[in-house]
Amino acid sequence: MSTHLFDELSGWLARGAGGPAPAERVIETSIAKIFLFDGKALKLKKPVDFGFLDFTTPDQRRWAMERELAFNTETAPDLYRQVVPVTRDTGGHLALAGDGDPIDWVLEMRRFDDGALLAGRPEASDGAFIESLGREIARFHGKAARVDDSAGRDCIDYVLNSNAFLLRQKAGVLGAAPVAELEAASRAEFQRLESLLSARGAQGFVRRCHGDLHLSNIMVEHGRPVLFDCVEFNDTLSRIDVLYDLAFLLMDLSFAGAGAAANRALNGWLDQAARDLPAQGFWPGLACLPLFQSVRAAVRAHVTVNQGQVELSRHYLDAAIAHLTPPAPRLMAVGGYSGSGKTTVARDLAPALGAAPGAVVLRSDEFRKRLWGRAPLEKLPPEAYAAGQSERVYGALLDAARECLTAGRAVILDAAFLRPEERDAAEALAREAGVAFEGLWLEAAPDVLRARVAARTGDASDADVAVLERQLAYDVGEVRWDKRPAS
Repeated sequence: MSTHLFDELSGWLARGAGGPAPAERVIETSIAKIFLFDGKALKLKKPVDFGFLDFTTPDQRRWAMERELAFNTETAPDLYRQVVPVTRDTGGHLALAGDGDPIDWVLEMRRFDDGALLAGRPEASDGAFIESLGREIARFHGKAARVDDSAGRDCIDYVLNSNAFLLRQKAGVLGAAPVAELEAASRAEFQRLESLLSARGAQGFVRRCHGDLHLSNIMVEHGRPVLFDCVEFNDTLSRIDVLYDLAFLLMDLSFAGAGAAANRALNGWLDQAARDLPAQGFWPGLACLPLFQSVRAAVRAHVTVNQGQVELSRHYLDAAIAHLTPPAPRLMAVGGYSGSGKTTVARDLAPALGAAPGAVVLRSDEFRKRLWGRAPLEKLPPEAYAAGQSERVYGALLDAARECLTAGRAVILDAAFLRPEERDAAEALAREAGVAFEGLWLEAAPDVLRARVAARTGDASDADVAVLERQLAYDVGEVRWDKRPAS
């Protein structure tokens, strides 16, 4: 399609495509125009060739639209409707699905509320919603088709080369030194992780993913997250590591100053993904997260500088470099009776601990549910708390913590730690891993604990007042950890 024809179709669609009313608004991106009408939207792809995508012929544009329709119906089934031909009859008149020959194609979508995008809903990027978003992404990854080859490694290599080329072109604006520093550090980290990246496909962590999970491609409808506008035009950018897919959201949230939300999204994803993805290699893969977030920030850097947002691009460049110099991992344990607020404290402390977006929170209640194949809020049978079960849970908890620390991630253990040997084991793990340790013990009056436990709803803990009474009867021994009032 020539530029002249694109302009003709754009004007015709803007005037209403032969309908009763013109488009209410037109949104333009680098690769498409979206025309918004009452109740629907029509997307027209531009005849562009950027190397990583080629839309220069009608067949290529139709191919991309049909893939966009098919791929996005997995996560947004009622948003994408159909691919519609634009036809021209013998009299030269344009129509949607008319009697003439197709000259191009548009993708019809349901129009959604302009304020639904998560990028414009900072109040939604918090608490239970953002955890549900992390879990929704994990469920999507768990169902996605596996790619059992080197595609995950190849994607990162491809994007690193692309980032380096595009940022070098803007080195005069951004500064040659930071551009060169990022390229060298990125390549060095890639080489350090290359064998792990290559192994991830065989382990089941490279899949047909969304590919573009930033805040403007996630919307909030009826209180639930909806993922849309995935990458359809280049398999190299969508047949990727699931953690690389998640990394765009984590980087985007952290960059926007929503570090607590990024951490909650990560931990929600981890708990759900530990259920839905393979166990072998699950925690060690976290070693890739700093590189993945850096690559995503570097993509933003060259996109924003090409949009003329030089200062914003410099901030993304700085963020990309910072992700590659993470602080050393450390281990924290938060213990205390049921109702003492361990999970609240762990969530509050996690965003500031270790590499962005903060510490991995390993919660014993969630581990117990996973070991029994139950959903986080599903109540366990009594035998899940029988003799020997706590040892099994703490063993799994410490094994996961060990793998996370080895992968360079800070860890917070969220568990009661009522037995001295459980606290000793946590401290021994820190010594074994060569990391700093901090133990917190939360305290509150028994009546306060009873009231909190009795009032608790929608939580992974099954502990009721009867369980708390048994805990209060335990001899917890000498607690050497830092004692703090319950939050």
